[in-house]
Amino acid sequence: MDAVQAANSGHPGAPMGMADIAEVLWRDYLKHNPANPRWADRDRFVLSNGHGSMLLYSLLHLTGYEEFTIDQLRNFRQLGYKTAGHPEFEPGGPVETTTGPLGQGITNGVGMAMAEKMLAAEFNRPGHDIVNHKTWVFLGDGCLMEGISHEACSLAGTLKLGRLICLYDDNNISIDGEVDAWFTDDTAKRFEAYGWQVIDNVDGHDAAAIAAAIDQATAETDKPTMICCKTVIGFGAPNKQGTASTHGAPLGDEEIAATRKELGWSAAAFEIPADVASAWDGRERGAAEESSWNEAFAAYNAEYPELAAEFARRMAGKRPHGWCQHADKAIAEINGEAAAMATRKASLRALNAFAPFLPEMAGGSADLTGSNLTKHDTSTPISGDDAKGNYVWFGVREFGMTAICNGLGLHGGFIPYCGTFLTFSDYSRNALRMAALMKVQNILVYTHDSIGLGEDGPTHQPVEHTASLRLMPNMSVWRPCDTVETAIAWRYALENETGPTSLVLTRQGLPHQQRDAAQIEAAARGGYVLKDCDGRPSIILIATGSEVELAMAAADALVEDGTRVRVVSMPSTDVFDAQDADYRESVLPAAVSARVAIEAGVTDGWWRYVGMQGQVIGLDRFGESAPANELFEHFGFTSDNVVAVVKDLLN
Repeated sequence: MDAVQAANSGHPGAPMGMADIAEVLWRDYLKHNPANPRWADRDRFVLSNGHGSMLLYSLLHLTGYEEFTIDQLRNFRQLGYKTAGHPEFEPGGPVETTTGPLGQGITNGVGMAMAEKMLAAEFNRPGHDIVNHKTWVFLGDGCLMEGISHEACSLAGTLKLGRLICLYDDNNISIDGEVDAWFTDDTAKRFEAYGWQVIDNVDGHDAAAIAAAIDQATAETDKPTMICCKTVIGFGAPNKQGTASTHGAPLGDEEIAATRKELGWSAAAFEIPADVASAWDGRERGAAEESSWNEAFAAYNAEYPELAAEFARRMAGKRPHGWCQHADKAIAEINGEAAAMATRKASLRALNAFAPFLPEMAGGSADLTGSNLTKHDTSTPISGDDAKGNYVWFGVREFGMTAICNGLGLHGGFIPYCGTFLTFSDYSRNALRMAALMKVQNILVYTHDSIGLGEDGPTHQPVEHTASLRLMPNMSVWRPCDTVETAIAWRYALENETGPTSLVLTRQGLPHQQRDAAQIEAAARGGYVLKDCDGRPSIILIATGSEVELAMAAADALVEDGTRVRVVSMPSTDVFDAQDADYRESVLPAAVSARVAIEAGVTDGWWRYVGMQGQVIGLDRFGESAPANELFEHFGFTSDNVVAVVKDLLN
């Protein structure tokens, strides 16, 4: 409450209401080492109700995490400090995931618990449980109201994630007041129906009752556990506790003074008595726990050296030895095949080439496996009874799937990927944003990328989606034109450890484009010259995906008329934009102002490349229901129309 008061903003209610629960968990049960926040077999702790961030920062400070000094707490919500308004993930730090958008923390937690179960099934051996940790999640009423919690928790029960333990802050209050007017679910019955163990009506201010509930939760079970803790929001504030006024505003000096008196707390703001600090300090216990695990891992290494080396590599996020040579060879082989196919099928071809070399790849589809083609030849589906595998049947859960994959990536040991139709990326939107915000690796396989979807009509034909994904900071977007560019895009995604990558793929078949070795290398730079002319071009055609075929056909027709044409394939605008100025100039010389961009989607993003003197052939309206070839002709995506636009522009 002192930190929120100093910042003059924040949420004191949940931290005060959950402090008793946190004290029991963090001092008596949570396995962690403040001296090494990222050791492999630590418990994962997620504060899903991330507005209660001061609770987490207080716990990190009290237990001995050096970066969370008292100065950090004094400067809660201030520029340049780690104590942001909501917890923010940083590589190497103790905050396991960025939370705040409600429901996503619990969903990340499901992904982390899945990772633990899958790694244990793969690496543990009799007498050697080197993967043996739990995932703990704090969550509130808001998380359970969000639909994503249904998606994630339903799947968690099906997959029998018995080492996932959630503690629900059941205080009956949200921002608008008492929730009885809008949230009357029987939470216990809901989670029992999911297949969870539910421990209901626990007094969240009774340490013994909390400990008894945690003991029950940690007993051997294959069910995830929901501990429903009855709490008072703003506990201890005599005039405001139990009311919405404590949720998202400072208590005020008078109420803080009254709270100190109520709780019998005489220390000044930000002062921690020595005996209290000593009792909280978790460094000695944490060091002993990690040391014990290190000894166990050494014994495991002595008996299973190859498995131990592979586990260490996976948890360190390193690629296998020889990865670059393998990737180069695979792309060269794909180029040599010169196969014409839909890029969704080209994606499967790339998966079959790369996945056997990268056992850390784990993914699935939102009930569209046969359409997204995400299940490669070495995929092994997991289940509640057998987690030794790398493929997840996510069901129709696009939002939950994406946030679960964020959790898989955050846990470590996996490169997650997931698939759905591009138009349904909208359902996943905030999880995509969180992946980009955290700069976490997550590969999004988005198929059926345009009006080329055809007869399913405008509800399923994405128009604005590729452009909107390109607007998201840290999101890399690739729309390849054939098998080779698709394999290059997959390689980029597998090597991109600083953010998510969206692969935008066609339903319809596309021809192979001829390239030399230099062009294959240049394609990895996001944009490159696919077809050129002698001397300065009169016109530059820029295209992506299925429209590269149109650009090439139009170029052939224009060349016959004596026009000097350059065709630029630009599968990834963000990767091209990141190249040095000289390279960008070599592809798109400033002296050539006559340019036409072609993409079956909204036009807005392309004007930066064609300029005010150029033209964009795109689609600034929704599609129609008809066969794909008829739609492309109807909306002007033909080589004849491209030629006509070019001639008008040059004239």
